[in-house]
Amino acid sequence: MTTTQQPQFALVLQLSDEAAEQVRGFLRQEDVPAETGGLRVSVLPGGCSGFKYGLNIEDAPAEDDLVLDVQGIRVFVDAFSAQYLNGVTIGYHSSMQGSGFTFENPSSTGGCGCGSSFTV
Repeated sequence: MTTTQQPQFALVLQLSDEAAEQVRGFLRQEDVPAETGGLRVSVLPGGCSGFKYGLNIEDAPAEDDLVLDVQGIRVFVDAFSAQYLNGVTIGYHSSMQGSGFTFENPSSTGGCGCGSSFTV
């Protein structure tokens, strides 16, 4: 009897240079240990369009998280969120009207003006 293993899901997530710089600043500001801490990127039900993105600085990943190295930053992603984040580029925009993180998601079929809510 032969068994075949399913290929591991390969999550591709990118941070723009500006976003990576901002995240590094938040990690330093919150005094998070570089060896264990990182950025949690999540997708949560809700928002104007059905799903919304979440970003948090955390001291360590959860036991079942995917842990990615993106530009030298540890990025934590739970299994639910991973299915919606493949190919996403997180950017950072700053203007006179405000500043914040942006999300470019090739799987998104719609969104709203807030920039952090999307439809798949």
